[in-house]
Amino acid sequence: MFHSPLLLVFPFFLLVCFLLYWAGARHAFLRRPAVQDGDPRAFDWHVFVPCRDEEAVIGTTVARLRADHPDAHVWVVDDDSDDATGTIVAALAESDRRVHLVRRHRPDARQGKGAALNAAYDELTEFLAEGTDRERVVVCVVDADGRLAPDALRRVSGPHGFGDPETGGVQVGVRMRNAEDPRPLPDRGRAANAFARLLVRMQDMEFSVSNAGMQLLRARTGSVGLGGNGQFTRLAALDRIAAAERRPWQRGALLEDYELGLHMVLGGDRTAHIADTWVSQEGLPHARRFLTQRTRWAQGNLQCVRYAPRIVSSRHYSGKGVLETLYTFLQPVAHIATLVLCAVMFTLLALDAVRDGFGAAFGGMLALWPLVLVLGLVSVLPFVLWGPVYRRERADDRSPLVGVLWGLALWLYAYHLFPASARGFVRMLRGRNGWAKTRRNAEAVTSGPTAIES
Repeated sequence: MFHSPLLLVFPFFLLVCFLLYWAGARHAFLRRPAVQDGDPRAFDWHVFVPCRDEEAVIGTTVARLRADHPDAHVWVVDDDSDDATGTIVAALAESDRRVHLVRRHRPDARQGKGAALNAAYDELTEFLAEGTDRERVVVCVVDADGRLAPDALRRVSGPHGFGDPETGGVQVGVRMRNAEDPRPLPDRGRAANAFARLLVRMQDMEFSVSNAGMQLLRARTGSVGLGGNGQFTRLAALDRIAAAERRPWQRGALLEDYELGLHMVLGGDRTAHIADTWVSQEGLPHARRFLTQRTRWAQGNLQCVRYAPRIVSSRHYSGKGVLETLYTFLQPVAHIATLVLCAVMFTLLALDAVRDGFGAAFGGMLALWPLVLVLGLVSVLPFVLWGPVYRRERADDRSPLVGVLWGLALWLYAYHLFPASARGFVRMLRGRNGWAKTRRNAEAVTSGPTAIES
C-alpha cells in the first residue's frame, strides 16, 4: 500500500516536533516565575491606537485608556476613515492634552497598519522635547477595541520587562473579553449562538494558555514574538530598527508586529513576554471573519520565511532561538505539506482499491489499528490537557468536566490552521497582499468580503 517510506516518516517527524514544542510550552507556562512590579514613573508612556472606520469602539477605548492610565499619552492614528472616527477623537483631543489625533489622507493612507504606526512614530518624535532620553520612552500599541489591564504599566516596568536595560520589547498576554457573552450574535438563533460562544471561548483559550505557553517558551530561547495588541517597545529600540531598516514597522507586511520583534532581536535587543497582565480584545464570533483573519496571519507567517537566512547567521540568536523561530516560520508550510500528503495517500489508496480490491487495499490499514489508536491519542491528548489549565486560570467556577470538554474542542478548533494556511499560500502565489480591516462585532454584517481585498 505505502509506495514510499516518506509517507510514514514525515507525519511521525511532524508529530514528534509538535510534542516537543507542546511539552516545552506547557512546562514554561506552569513553571513561569512570579513577575515583580516596577515603577511606571520611571518611564514616559505613549499608546498608539491605529484606526480605520472605528467609530463603533474608539471613544470607549480612548476613555478607558485615559481612566486606567492617566499619565500616558494616547495617539490615535486615523487612517483616512470614512466614518466619524476622526471627529470623535478630535473632540476628545480638544478637552484632553494627552489625547493626540494623527490624521492620514489618501494616497498616503490605507497602506497597512505598519504605515499607520510609522506615522505615529514620526509624530511622537516631533512632539518630544529635544534631549529627551528615548531609552525612558515606551510605546504601547493597542487595537482600536483593546483594553489594557490597569496593572499593565507596573508589570512591564519591572525586572522582567523594561527594568532590564537590555529589554527592547515586551508583549503582554491577550484575552477575549466577550468569552462569557451568552449571546455573541444577538440577532441569530440558539444554535448559531452556541457555535459562536464556543468559537470565542476557543480563541480565549488559545491566547490565554496555549499561546502564552509558546511565548514563555520563547522567553527561554530568546525569541519572544511581539503581537499587534499589547505590544510595548522602547522608543530607542524603534530608533535602532529605523536606522537599519528606514522605518520601525515594515510597509506591506501582513504580520508587522511579529516582524518588528524579529528586527528587534536581530538588532541585539531582548524581547520578553509577561503573561500575568493582559490586554483584552473582542473574540470573533463569525466563522468567516475568523477564517479571513487567520488566513492573513498564515500568509504573514509565510512572508517572514525570508528572514530565515539572517536569523540563522545572526549572533544575537542562540541555537535554541534559531530552532524555535524556524519551527514557527514553517508551521504553515507543515500544514500545507500535510494536506498534500493526505491527498497523495488517499489517491494511492484509491488506485490500490481499483487494482487489488477494497479488502487488499485497506486490509493493511485495519491491521495497524492499535498503532493508529495510539497515534490518535497522542495527537489529541496535548490539546485536552490545556483544558484543565485554562479552566484553572480563566474559569475556575466551571466544573472539571467542562475543562476537559474545552480541551477536546480545542483539538477540533486547531484544524482551522489547515484551510487558513492553504488559503494564505494561494493568496501569496497570486500576489494578493492587500487586506481590509476585520469588522468589529458592533458593526453591521453586510454582503461581500469581510476582511480581504484583492
